[in-house]
Amino acid sequence: MLHIGITGGIGSGKTTVCKIFETLGIPVYYADDRAKALMTNDLRLVATLKNAFGNETYLPDGALNRSYLAAAVFGDTEKLAQLNAIVHPAVIADGIAWQQAQTLAPYTLKEAALLIESGSYKNMDKIIVVVAPLELRIAWVMHRDGTTEAAVQARITQQLSDAERQKYAHFTIYNDGAQSLVEQVVAVHRQLLY
Repeated sequence: MLHIGITGGIGSGKTTVCKIFETLGIPVYYADDRAKALMTNDLRLVATLKNAFGNETYLPDGALNRSYLAAAVFGDTEKLAQLNAIVHPAVIADGIAWQQAQTLAPYTLKEAALLIESGSYKNMDKIIVVVAPLELRIAWVMHRDGTTEAAVQARITQQLSDAERQKYAHFTIYNDGAQSLVEQVVAVHRQLLY
């Protein structure tokens, strides 16, 4: 079974593309969602995060204190690297276990914004990169998250550029409104089946 990674910058439409693959019967591992679950439910990971960033990392009810953690790492490359060094290995291991459990599909997808940066791409057979025009990405994220253009731009500058991501791509899906996402996904799907 092939293990396919799918990535793209914030607001590129990765989730939309993954939902199309799911309609074709392909299981998708959503790394960001799993990271959030692991950061709350994996007791070893919780203890490591508290040790690294303080007990304030978690709210009294045990929920991850996202705003505190975001403030702790924002603009501090060393703290961000420390957070990633703690969380990424746990997510990679969880993703590998999930992939091994998927025995009925012809291939699996692992969706991750930081697929390249985390090194997770090394465990994939092929990489799909979703790209979208910058102005569309900014508008989509502002609408989705109810945030400002400056906040979205700050997040974009923290990620690899589309050009850097595409160096790793076996397939590129263009989410520009001019080309059908469904047709592009079906074309990639057919290639992965053969």
